[in-house]
Amino acid sequence: MIKAPEQHQILSVTQLNQNVGQLLEKHLPRLWVEGELSNLSRPTSGHLYFTLKDQNAQVRCAMFRNNQKSVTFSIKNGLQVLVRCRAGIYAGRGDYQLIIEHMEEAGFGILQRKFEELKHRLNKEGLFAKKSKTQIPTSIQHIGVITSSSGAAIRDILAVLSRRCPYIKVSIYPSSVQGERAAKDIVNAIKLADSDNRCDVLILSRGGGSIEDLWPFNEESVARAIYSCKLPLVSAIGHEIDFTIADFVSDYRAATPSAAAELLSPDSERILQQFAYIEQQLIKLSKRRIQELHQKCDLLSQRLKHPSRKLADQANKLENLHKRLRQSVKNRLERKNFHFDSISTRFKANPPNKLITSIQKDLSLYVKRLHPAVTQQLARFESRYIQAVTTLDAFSPVKTLGRGYSVLKSEQGVVIKSTSDVGIEELVTAQLVDGEIVCSINRITKNVVRSFSNK
Repeated sequence: MIKAPEQHQILSVTQLNQNVGQLLEKHLPRLWVEGELSNLSRPTSGHLYFTLKDQNAQVRCAMFRNNQKSVTFSIKNGLQVLVRCRAGIYAGRGDYQLIIEHMEEAGFGILQRKFEELKHRLNKEGLFAKKSKTQIPTSIQHIGVITSSSGAAIRDILAVLSRRCPYIKVSIYPSSVQGERAAKDIVNAIKLADSDNRCDVLILSRGGGSIEDLWPFNEESVARAIYSCKLPLVSAIGHEIDFTIADFVSDYRAATPSAAAELLSPDSERILQQFAYIEQQLIKLSKRRIQELHQKCDLLSQRLKHPSRKLADQANKLENLHKRLRQSVKNRLERKNFHFDSISTRFKANPPNKLITSIQKDLSLYVKRLHPAVTQQLARFESRYIQAVTTLDAFSPVKTLGRGYSVLKSEQGVVIKSTSDVGIEELVTAQLVDGEIVCSINRITKNVVRSFSNK
């Protein structure tokens, strides 16, 4: 007996290829793949079809025309490339293939990507900020150069300095500028030059080369050593089109080693020309100043008297002053003598004894007249005093209290002048001649005041 086959889903070839393509797109997202170009084909459509291979395998690839705009190099067989792609399948033939979205040269692309990543990160940290740059000094006496001692860069720098300004001292801090140990050597040389405390400025330099050759200057350790350097540092790496991380971190970038030397050295010929110009200006100013001084001397000589004449004038003036002084002293002595004779005559006419006797007589007369006047005045004062005491006693409150009167005060000690000043059951104090009585108000009777008018 034949058994019926089990029921299975039956796919067409097209459905199969579509399902496989979906699986590839789902489980293999965009990839970076490196390999060698081969079997390159350029149909009239503008699309590229080629094979990407390595030593053990290969895969078909397709790059559509729109994705080729970013390619800056010539695409040819045998070229090692790095591609960004997605996996897919050509449903018409069932061929597995890669759809290329971006292509770059393998070695250059990896380094360039590392360069951009490090540049972005260091810039975010602030290593490229202008505020962290050190100003290059205007007067430079000593330059330190960090480079290969046998390279073309140091020869170019020394040649420019010898031509422009031979008096500037140069210290070379040798370092390898290419290879695996180059970055470490450069860092050590920067630290040594910075701590040496001899140089005014540093030059970090090497000649041109590929990105691989210049890569030690793109290392993070070199960038941080430059940033930590206290001395001003000028980078002069490669040619004018070459840019490294060191260029962004350094205080100043020169296009070439020769340009760095020209930047840091004044032109001796130009300085001599400036000195010659300054010398001419000083000579002109000196001549003008000397001429002005000559004119001033001529003017002063015309105004200046001969010393003998001036001495004679001073002698005459001194003689006149001497005569006036003697005459003044003589006149003053004569006035004093006349005044003394006048006083002496008056003194002899009125001797002091007569004056004293007259004053004593006047004094005795005043004493005799003073005693009766004082006695009379005291009697008048005593009479007025007795009268005042009598008046005061007549109006004294104590005397009034002695006649049977009293003074009422409230609890606050205020004198009660009216029935309205107190209330029923309020305590009051009655002051008598020999003490006080505290009373309580039981009744208040107000007097009826009648007024009478004249008719």
